[in-house]
Order: sequence, then C-alpha cells, then structure tokens
Amino acid sequence: MSLIGMVALLLGLTALLLLVLYLLQRRELRAVGELSRQVQRIAIGGRLGGRVDANVDQPEIAALGTAVNHLIARVAGAVRESTAPHLFTELGDRIHEVVLIHRQAILYANRQFATLVGVERSDLAGRRLEEIVAPEYAELVGDNIRRRLAGEPAAERYEIEVVGLQGQLSRLEISSTVMDYEGGPVLLMTGVEVVPTQTLHALRLAGPAGGPAPPAPPAAEPRRALEALTEAIFTTDAEGCIVYLNPAAERLTGTTLSQVQGRHFEDLVGLFDEVDRRALGDPIRQTLASGAPVALGRRALLLSRTGGGERSIELSASPLRAEGGELVGTVALLHDVTELRGLARQMSYQATHDALTGLVNRGEFERRLDEALTQARGGDGTHVLCYLDLDRFKVVNDTSGHLAGDSMLREVARLLRDAVRDSDTVGRLGGDEFGMLLVGCPLDKARQIADDVCRTVADYRFVWKDRLFNIGVSIGLVELSRESGTLDEVLSAADSACYVAKKQGSGHVSVYSARDEALARHSGEIQWLQKLQSALREDRFELFHQPIVPAYGTDGEGPAMEVLVRLRDESGSELAPAEFLRAAERYRLMGHIDRWVVQTALTALGRGAIQLPPSRSLAINLSGQTLGDTQFLEFVVECFDRTGVAPAQICFEISEAAAVANMDHARRFVGVLHGMGCQFALDDFGSGVGSFSNLRNLPMDYLKIDGTFMRNLARDAVSQAMVTAMIRLARTLNFKVIAEQVEDASALEAARRMGVDYLQGYAIARPQRLALAA
Repeated sequence: MSLIGMVALLLGLTALLLLVLYLLQRRELRAVGELSRQVQRIAIGGRLGGRVDANVDQPEIAALGTAVNHLIARVAGAVRESTAPHLFTELGDRIHEVVLIHRQAILYANRQFATLVGVERSDLAGRRLEEIVAPEYAELVGDNIRRRLAGEPAAERYEIEVVGLQGQLSRLEISSTVMDYEGGPVLLMTGVEVVPTQTLHALRLAGPAGGPAPPAPPAAEPRRALEALTEAIFTTDAEGCIVYLNPAAERLTGTTLSQVQGRHFEDLVGLFDEVDRRALGDPIRQTLASGAPVALGRRALLLSRTGGGERSIELSASPLRAEGGELVGTVALLHDVTELRGLARQMSYQATHDALTGLVNRGEFERRLDEALTQARGGDGTHVLCYLDLDRFKVVNDTSGHLAGDSMLREVARLLRDAVRDSDTVGRLGGDEFGMLLVGCPLDKARQIADDVCRTVADYRFVWKDRLFNIGVSIGLVELSRESGTLDEVLSAADSACYVAKKQGSGHVSVYSARDEALARHSGEIQWLQKLQSALREDRFELFHQPIVPAYGTDGEGPAMEVLVRLRDESGSELAPAEFLRAAERYRLMGHIDRWVVQTALTALGRGAIQLPPSRSLAINLSGQTLGDTQFLEFVVECFDRTGVAPAQICFEISEAAAVANMDHARRFVGVLHGMGCQFALDDFGSGVGSFSNLRNLPMDYLKIDGTFMRNLARDAVSQAMVTAMIRLARTLNFKVIAEQVEDASALEAARRMGVDYLQGYAIARPQRLALAA
C-alpha cells in the first residue's frame, strides 16, 4: 500500500473514531444532564432526604450518581448536626422532668429546673449544683459529682432538696449518667419531684419550734397548701396517734379528721402485699421504733377499715424531730397509684401475651418452660413440651388475605386452649407455630393429647366469606426429665421432632429420639441457626487472613491477602467454616455475616490495624445472597465514606455461580464500585458451566480457578487441560489468574509452569488470625 493510501486509511479510521466518541459523548452528556436536573430539584426544594437515580446502564454515571447521593447525605448530616443543639434544648423544655448537664459546673439546665429554682435559665449556667441544694446535701452532692466524673464508684440515684430563690424547697430524685460531651466526660442528670414544693414548705412551717412538744395541726397558711395536695398526708405524735390528715387522706380512707384524731393509723387502714395478701404492718409504728424513714414498695395495697374500698398505694413515712433532735412524731405521704398500677398490669400482660391470639408469647412461654425444666431436673415431676406447626395455613393467607389468616389463628388458639388443662400453658411461638407445656404429664398421656389435637384441627373447618378451608397440624414432643438439656436444646429437640412429623404427612405426631438419624441431622441444622444468631448478637465472629503472592518475583499490584471469617462457639472452640457457612446459606444469614466482614475489615484497614503493601489490595468474598441484596451497594459505599478507605484497596470476590444467578444485580454492583476504583475477582471459576458468555458483561480484574482443579493438578491430565483453557480465556478477557487452594509443592510448581499470576493456599501459608487492635 502506498504512503498516500496509508494516510487516507488512517484519516478514515480517525474520523470514524471521532464519530463514535461524539455519539458516546452525546449519550453521556444526556445522562449527566438528567443527573444535574435531579440535583437542582433537590437543592431548590430543600429536600435533603431526596436522592438522585443512580440506577443507569453506564457504570461511570452510576458511580457519579452514587457519589452525589453520598454528598447529599453528608450535607444532610451536617444540617442535622447544626440544628441538634436547638432540638436538644426544645426537647429538654418539653419533657416534665428536670434535666441538667453538669461538669465542674452546670453547662445546661432545662426550663423545668429553672422554674423550680425560680430563676432564669441563663442564671444557672456556671453555677454548681451543690450551691443550689439544701446545706445538709451540699457536700454529698459535690462529692458524688466529682466521683462520677472521675469514673469512681458512686451512687447513680439519690434524693436531694433544692432551695429556690425565695427559699422554697423541692425534693428531687436524681438519676445521673456519664456521657462524653465536647471532648470530656459530663453528667447527664434527670430529676423527678418526689415530694412537691408546697408539701415540704407546709411541713417545715408546721414542724415543732423549740422543745420536744408534740406537733400541732398546721397553721392557716401551710394548712391551705396541704389541703390543696392530691397526695394523702398523715401526721402523728410520738405515740403514733393521728394529729392531722389532709382532705386527700380523708378521701382515701373514707373518714374525716374529727373522726380519727387521736386514733392510730392501723385503726384506719390495713396494708397488704398486692400479690400474696401478706400483711405489711404499721409503717408509723415501724418509723417510731427505728427513728428512721420507712418506705413500702410498689406492691402495697391499702384496705380501708371504714368502707373506703381497696386502693393501690405507694407510702413513705419519716420521723419528725424537734430542733434538739428529739423524736416528736411522724409524717406519712401516701400516693394513690391504683390507675397507674392497673395500667402497669395491662402493659405487663401485653408484654407477655400475643396480641392476636391472647396466648402467651414466645418470651413468656420460654420463661415458663425454663421453670418446668428446673423442676424436672430436680426430680419434681415430669413434663412434656409439644411443638406444633400448622399445615396449609399459607393457603388461607395467599387466597383470602391476612385478615382471614388472623381470624383463623384466633380460632385455632381457642381450640388449643380447650384441649389442655388450666395448669398447662399454650403459647404462640411464631407465625403459625404454637407450643404446649403439659405440666406433670406422663409422655404416653401427652401423646394421647397430641393425637386428640391433631384430630380436632383436622375436623375443624374455617369459613371465610364464601370459602371453606381445612387445615392440619404436625406436632413434635419432647419429655422434660432429670436428663434434659438446656432450654435451647429442648426447644431444638421439639422443633426437630415436629420437622420429622411434618415430613411424615399432615396430622402426625413424633416423639423426639436421639436415635432418629433424620431428626438428629435436622436438629444439628437448627442448632446451627441458634449458634449463628447468637454469634451475630454477641459479635463472636473473627477475621483471619491468608496471603496471596505473585507466582514469579514481585508484582506491584493485585490482592495481597484474602480475609476469611471464622466462628468460635461459647466455649471458645473454633467451628468448621464449611459447616457454619452452609448453615448460614440455608437460613439466609450470609447477608448479615458479609456485612459484618466488610464493616470490620474496612474499619480495621482505615485505622491501620491491617497493613497492605503499596498498590496492593485486600480481598473480601461476597455470597450470592449478598449480591442479590439491593441495599448492599449503598452499605458498601457508606463504609468507604465512614472509614476513609480508598476503594482501590479492596478487591471483592464474587463466585461464578453467584454472578450468573444474580446477573442484573451483579452488573450494577460491579459496575458502580469498579468505577469508583474497586477491583473484582471471579471466584471458584470452573465450578459451574455455561457462564463464559456472561463474563464479558462484568468488568472483572482477576479470575480465581476453583480449588478442585488445583488439588490434583500435578497428576490429573483433565485438570491440567481445564486449567490451561481457563488461563487462555482469562488472557483473552485481560484477566489475571489466581490459583487458590494450592496445598502442596507439586501443585505449586505445576501452577507456576502453566502460567498463573498469583498463588494462594497451604503451600504458601495457612490462614492466621488478624490482630485487629491498632
């Protein structure tokens, strides 16, 4: 070809390239323009909770959209931080309790405390609390604050008397919590008024003035204060005879002052324990005998002897002393808490019972089961736990809706209650799972009861509008005896027995037997579920690492190590990764575990606990469940932002099977993060088939050959041929190749000879625990 022809050809190719670039630029500009318009709408509208749409085909634009969303979130966070002090002040002023923040002096006081003291809130800043309390409390308060701020043992709750600007007194119950504020510890103090200001003021005015004379009825001004109180006030002399009671006390006892003056407190009322009706005695006599305050707990019940009825009360009695210290009488404060305690009982019922069926809930059922277990281990009777799972309940929900399902569950709950004695317990343990605790019941009798329940449920017909449903139930039984294990083990056994019954068909009953191989296997899976859930709650997972090294010499790029998750049981023994990861996949907990790994690894990397060579990365494996989680991408980006780790320091490993099964999610996840700088490796390559055509859709950097090919690589011709084909494919797609599970010297040499780029496995180094302390 002539020189002119070559120049013409080059000019033609250049023009074609420019045309393609122009068209791509127009496409990108349209996407950027739409992104810009979304940002403007958020900015003009002030909707910092809004986000732009980052779900686009172009990875670079998607990465830009994700970054913009991140920036918006950080601006919103800054706005929230700038408004936080105002919000805290407004919140502090809206609640009824006293609120203080105290260091060496008061940093903040809410409006309620300022009103109590009778000053402006600004006048309290800079003052010390010990300057505001009654003199006899000053030293105690100052010492408590000093000790609490220093981290020394000190009371967290105590009572004080606060002196107002006009000398008015208020008794507060103070609770304090140490917290960090502006770089140092402070006390967050909350206070509740336990004896109102006018009560203390009236009692002080009514108290004896000089000499041990018995207390007289209060004078006119304090009497008016006492008569306005809703709390019942009794005062007595040193013999325990009533001197005064206010109108609230008259209403509480159904008497008048003129009727009871000179009589004893125990002549008017009887005090009993609300639960066991045990007599609580006379607190006035107890105070006079001990010379110290007496308080009755939250279970006191007052029974009027004059027909005033039965009321729940809280009572405190204190000695009255003359100026010389002589005991001259007592004062008792009674607070009627009948309605409050009734509300508490209602709340307690709601906390222990299922709102839909009225049966006890799982927490209360497990508490009663634990009590029965303790009795059985002590030889006090034999009990039986029944685990019930409804059959075909899902059909009702799917065809007629949740209202129908709820109605049917209520009717089934009634059938179960009718099937057992009042001494037994029926509970709802899950959506369509129930439990029955048969107390003092032999196993053969329990089996008979379970068979009867199966027949009753099978005969039951649920009618909803124009539809008729029939359901069934499968029941697993386990006997509670001296040999029974822990609560979790017993529940697992019953659940396993129920599983076996369900496999046998609807309406079957199965008694737990450790010799049942199928049951034992399922029991093991249930136990794994419990172990994994408790491990997540108790943060018992650990990170290990295994080096990844260049096959020849040193390479300035690529993963330097892979982090591996490990788990120890409650005794500290390491559990086999294959077992707990398989169970995590079964019970769909891999997403939770992967989030823990990513967050822990990036946090450690960000604070220097993991050190990487320059330009090398940390490999983190992700499961298929995680790859299918639409929220996980945002979680990863937030982790990068929070920890300060550069995306180029992370290489995510995605298995071939997970990528193929979640191709749409994988394409967006890989595209966005790859655009931010992350590396990606296709893990376990060769373990599946039919995925080669999908690889070109994912911007991968590395291909990890599945370990099954590496174990026999030096001796197996088929493995050698497969590995050779994979390496050629990787070169075509511009991937570098990592050989994993290289376990011996022969496999290592064979992998090098065939041309892999990186090596990982026992032949290089065994996994080691990461020391995450910085």
